[in-house]
Amino acid sequence: MRLQDFWSRLSEQLGSVRAESVARDHVFSALGGRTAVQAIEAGLPVRRVWLAICEEYDVPPKDR
Repeated sequence: MRLQDFWSRLSEQLGSVRAESVARDHVFSALGGRTAVQAIEAGLPVRRVWLAICEEYDVPPKDR
C-alpha cells in the first residue's frame, strides 16, 4: 500500500478532518504506542498501520 492510498482510504472511511486527527493524535497499542504518523515515520509498513486503524475503528472487511 502506498502512502497516498493510505490517506485516501483513511479520508474515505473517517472524513478528511477526522482522518487527520486519528492519524496524528490517536495512539495505537498495535503500533507500539505510537500514532499512525509516528509509526509510518518510524518505518512500519503503511499496510500494517492501515490494518491497525481498521481494527480500532471497525472498518468493514470489504474496505480494508
